[in-house]
Amino acid sequence: MKPATIRDVARHADVSVASVSRVLNGVGVVNEPTRQRVLQAVDLLKYVPHSGARSLSTSRTDTVGVILPDLFGEFFSELIRGMDVAARAHGLHLIVSSSHDDADEASAAIRSMRGRVDGLVVLSPYLNAASLTASLAGRTPVLLMNGGAMDAARPSIVIDNRAGAMTAVEHLLGLGRRRIAHISGPSGNLEAEARLAGYAEALAGSGVVAQVLDGDFTQGSGHRAVTRMLASGERPDAIFAANDMMAVGALLALQEAGVRCPEEVAVVGFDDVPIAELVRPALTTLRIDIAGLGKHAVERLVGLIQAPDSEEANNEILRPTLVVRGSSTADASAHSSPAEAKPTAPGEILMGEIQDV
Repeated sequence: MKPATIRDVARHADVSVASVSRVLNGVGVVNEPTRQRVLQAVDLLKYVPHSGARSLSTSRTDTVGVILPDLFGEFFSELIRGMDVAARAHGLHLIVSSSHDDADEASAAIRSMRGRVDGLVVLSPYLNAASLTASLAGRTPVLLMNGGAMDAARPSIVIDNRAGAMTAVEHLLGLGRRRIAHISGPSGNLEAEARLAGYAEALAGSGVVAQVLDGDFTQGSGHRAVTRMLASGERPDAIFAANDMMAVGALLALQEAGVRCPEEVAVVGFDDVPIAELVRPALTTLRIDIAGLGKHAVERLVGLIQAPDSEEANNEILRPTLVVRGSSTADASAHSSPAEAKPTAPGEILMGEIQDV
């Protein structure tokens, strides 16, 4: 059998097509008996509204788009989980696309979403302000979540990667560590560059010589970087990795080489993905409430969709908080995480300090 159409519903309910449309879209005035007949016809005929036709009549798709640099790994799965929670709470669907860490693919993914979504969340740390402006031409509400977003004069949420990295290195310096290596993120990535800059700035004036190892945000790259460093005969007394997955790879490399952590080499990561507190020793890291960040991003986007001009220059800076665990102190139990130390007020988003700019 052919799927039922809106005309079939109207015929069965003995009403006009316009009346069916008003009932289904919740707009206009329809008396209760008519509404009930339409709903009964919809149920009986198992009618499913055509989303394309509905979007033409309402100018809404009830769908939001998300552009991410990758879909692999704990960070992005947690981010999407938080976004999905917020989207479902508002009766919205998500379309998620990956730019595969490529600026051109990010621009193409953004263009492909036009007309298909009511709004966009874009996290693309390879896109600079000029590329974003060219790709985002049009009236679709957009919330940016990338290291260069502050230059684009659009609503954004930006992680203060530089300050977070400085906090990590200052923590290690405070422990008396004086040979602090950094495993960097991929070249051209705005977040990786900001974390590298924070590492260098924290070391300036300390007398500690910077030692940068190449990484690409994957666990394997962290493992390879530390394995090569140890094989060369160089041994730092601390490692700051630009994300948690590289820090986990570093921990594995140290264990395989028989190097004790944190007694001989302390390790600090960035992000606080779920695995960070499950590895042994548990990983000291800069905490971002990743799922909370995703939820907050979609909620802000919903606000932009409902009132497009309400957040023209509303940019937020998310400041990560240090969570000290066993990888940088022999007595991690003496240090509670900021989340445990400070109760969350009702409605507060627990993801570090957010500052309006």
